[in-house]
Amino acid sequence: MESEQKLPDLETQRRMPYQKPQPAEILPDLVIPNVVPLDERIWVPQAEHVWFRPLCLNRSSGYWMNLLRVRKSGVLSRHRHPNPVHAFVIKGSWRYLEHDWVATEGSYAFEPPGETHTLVVDEGVEEMITLFQVNGCMYYVDPWGNNNGFEDVFTKIDMCRKHYEEVGLGADYVDQFIR
Repeated sequence: MESEQKLPDLETQRRMPYQKPQPAEILPDLVIPNVVPLDERIWVPQAEHVWFRPLCLNRSSGYWMNLLRVRKSGVLSRHRHPNPVHAFVIKGSWRYLEHDWVATEGSYAFEPPGETHTLVVDEGVEEMITLFQVNGCMYYVDPWGNNNGFEDVFTKIDMCRKHYEEVGLGADYVDQFIR
């Protein structure tokens, strides 16, 4: 007579890790300690007094997540999103000329697909840091919607490679953020 294997009780099962193998082709987890880095070289310059810190550059789904850091007041850019954008303000504040709300420290903002807006950091804000998830691309436009540039996950990767090579981290430093 075969002995029956007794399963652990339900409470023990709740505390057990998954017991089967993960899919063979699964991408590795991405965990980044010190999201707001102490090493200034990790911040990639985007414009004068504007930097981004890549967190996830997802080339297979066409989105990126980064911290945007601004150390000046004024208009940063006017742009349109064909897909949704999510934002969480870590430090400082910002707003859009087209809206009457201000995204302040601790705020979450959802930007719907199709919206065009003009990003402003107001006087008195010494530093703004916001976590953004941008899906698809950003089309930069003039006040009448005429395109004058764009960014997507691939331009972000290129900017990172160039910057990290220039600052001595190596062009492949960005690879850790690519999925």
